[in-house]
Amino acid sequence: MVDIDDAIIGRLESHGETFEILIDPRVVSLVREGKEIDLSEHMVLDQIYRDAKKGTKPEDRKIEEVFGTSDPLAIARHIILKGEVQLTTQQRKEMQESKRRRVVAIIARNAINPQTGAPHPPARIESAMEEARVHIDPFKSAESQVEGVLKVLRPLMPIRFDKVRIAVRLTGEQYGRCYDLMNSSGKLTKEEWQSSGNWIGVLELPAGMRDDFLGKLNELTKGEVDTKILKGAI
Repeated sequence: MVDIDDAIIGRLESHGETFEILIDPRVVSLVREGKEIDLSEHMVLDQIYRDAKKGTKPEDRKIEEVFGTSDPLAIARHIILKGEVQLTTQQRKEMQESKRRRVVAIIARNAINPQTGAPHPPARIESAMEEARVHIDPFKSAESQVEGVLKVLRPLMPIRFDKVRIAVRLTGEQYGRCYDLMNSSGKLTKEEWQSSGNWIGVLELPAGMRDDFLGKLNELTKGEVDTKILKGAI
């Protein structure tokens, strides 16, 4: 259950009747993204109201007529998907800021400056978003808003989503230390063990992660690693 002080009102008007719920604002976007959420953990009460502030309830027959069920969780999901949700100014600000940070992180991870081939720092992306006065919808997923943000940013900065391929050669001892990093950073498109006992592989990863990956790889190997950025189409 969510505390009533942290809840917002979700409202649907239908058949001349108003139906309201008290819901955690943080789950609204998740439900609208199609995520399976146990709403009983995010409602103040498993209750449908006519007026949540007054605590009045609609007639049971009206609920059945409109929703075809008396299950409050199924009805709550329907209200979130089809109705309106009222955020306080502070709640909207916090949700927008959280989505904004996520959008910036996605772009920084995947984008490069095509003129230099280098990633864009998150601060540069955020600054351009502020300059362009990018609007972030608190109820839409960050992923679904990225392309729209990129369209607005392109007139202000050279930016392109891309991937990079990096060839890596490690000794057998280094491979053990770097295994988790290699597997969590991208996709190994080629790997083999050489007769010398060295391991070589080609890793494909988001271009924006290139410098971070190479920095971590150098740290794990104390700088004793051979890498090469591969050119050409992926």
